[in-house]
Amino acid sequence: MCGIWALFGSDECLSVQCLSAMKIAHRGPDAFRFENVNGFTNCCFGFHRLAVVDQLYGMQPIRVKKFPYLWLCYNGEIYNFKQLQKQFGFEYQTLVDGEVILHLYNRGGIEQTASMLDGVFAFILLDTANRKVFLARDTYGVRPLFKVLTDDGFLGVCSEAKGLINLKHSTSLCPKVEPFLPGHYEVLDLKPSGKVASVELVKFHSYKDEPLHAACDTLETLPSGFDLETVKSNIRILFENAVRKRLMAHRRIGCLLSGGLDSSLVAAVLLKLMKEININYPLQTFAIGMENSPDLLAARKVAAHIGSEHHEVIFNSEEGIQAIEEVIFSLETYDITTIRASIGMYLVSKYIRKKTDSVVIFSGEGSDELTQGYIYFHKAPSPEEAAEESERLLKELYLFDVLRADRTTAAHGLELRVPFLDHRFTSYYLSLPAELRIPKNGIEKYLLRQSFEDSNLLPKEILWRPKEAFSDGIASVKKSWFSILQDYIDQQVDDLLLEKAAEKYPFNPPKTKESYYYRQIFEKHFSGQSNWLPHYWMPRWVKATDPSARTLKHYKSATQE
Repeated sequence: MCGIWALFGSDECLSVQCLSAMKIAHRGPDAFRFENVNGFTNCCFGFHRLAVVDQLYGMQPIRVKKFPYLWLCYNGEIYNFKQLQKQFGFEYQTLVDGEVILHLYNRGGIEQTASMLDGVFAFILLDTANRKVFLARDTYGVRPLFKVLTDDGFLGVCSEAKGLINLKHSTSLCPKVEPFLPGHYEVLDLKPSGKVASVELVKFHSYKDEPLHAACDTLETLPSGFDLETVKSNIRILFENAVRKRLMAHRRIGCLLSGGLDSSLVAAVLLKLMKEININYPLQTFAIGMENSPDLLAARKVAAHIGSEHHEVIFNSEEGIQAIEEVIFSLETYDITTIRASIGMYLVSKYIRKKTDSVVIFSGEGSDELTQGYIYFHKAPSPEEAAEESERLLKELYLFDVLRADRTTAAHGLELRVPFLDHRFTSYYLSLPAELRIPKNGIEKYLLRQSFEDSNLLPKEILWRPKEAFSDGIASVKKSWFSILQDYIDQQVDDLLLEKAAEKYPFNPPKTKESYYYRQIFEKHFSGQSNWLPHYWMPRWVKATDPSARTLKHYKSATQE
């Protein structure tokens, strides 16, 4: 996890512009480099490093002797860089996994490069010989990327929008900053003036398709067919493989553990594999919640079962409320459920950074979208519509859960790893018949639970624990986190302000005091950028006025059973 930043064709002094690059310093606390491009005095790269691999040669932009005309700034992890080296006979100059991008590009161009990368990434590649700039982002947008491109060809690129919004440019007072679409690459021509012109934006991978890099995967060919035993076995094999490949790190590995199915499965498989490859330190797991919250109690059970070194972070409502503004600034969104869920994740990440030496953090994001884990999936009119909704959620992950997971951890210099969003795992799961993937017997994620039923990885009560939204599970059963937030905010926002909300904020107008409060804070830091969020996250097929699972009729807390 790092912070990348680059400018092409800047009219303003670069020493002034580079102050914007410091807005993302939290993403790379270990080192910083600012480098001009030879022959283009108005083009430069900025890089904040979190050293996870190759402590000696890991600084960026990466340049190697073999390709002196290529400049690479990237944020991510390429898990198959060694397999690609073996397959194509690449001669690496460093131990940095991202170096493979240079070799792939030289061998087959940008389309093959983006398609062959098994991992998470956002990168800027400059080819001064052919006067081209390339931008690319992984399939689900696990690694963030924003860009600004003006009509006269000034380009700014950054891991977070906050590194671009204050850039100076002669022809535009407020250039439009936009998220770069996941699963796409863009080709731009670089003019002698340093300005650029967009040539094409291409979607290189659809999450339903088996990725091109599967051809050189170390995993054996899986049995075909949709009989239940074959499917369950394939799910276990692919998920374990997804965790195994993510063990690539020179820094200590930890795991977030809410005690729900997803994070518990990740933690259990992770610890099993760490033992297999003789990693000689205990796995640290981290849970957060208020005193006696459901998540704390469930996580404690899981940690005891798998034998992790478990840490509990207990917070009170005042601490959570005090963190709201910092969280919104980190997130760059005003989405209600994203902010609620981010507060706990932000506070636990803060604890990890200050109190432990774990830096590479595993988490369970992506499972709810992939395996139909949200409670409202019980109301899906048909298996086909449930499958369509699952795909829509995956497509929008970069706006919601993946955004939350990246920004809350990156704010404290941690690197997130999300095995549920592994390309091969997700493409296989989405290839299964729609009726296999729907909730069954009143239980969501039924197929995933079934697949691990005989593995003894988790206690049965955890494997079959009903869905509990992270923003709800961290609070007590008696009073949920969203109720605590609403009670506080009710005193902060006047009724009259809410009545006039649609006039003040015509795009995505706030409908509640809570959403108005978040929007005010967002506009304070990112005025006029409300289009970053196309719509609020809300459940479907139900008459919901709030995104919390606890407002849905299907919800049952442990105390009500």
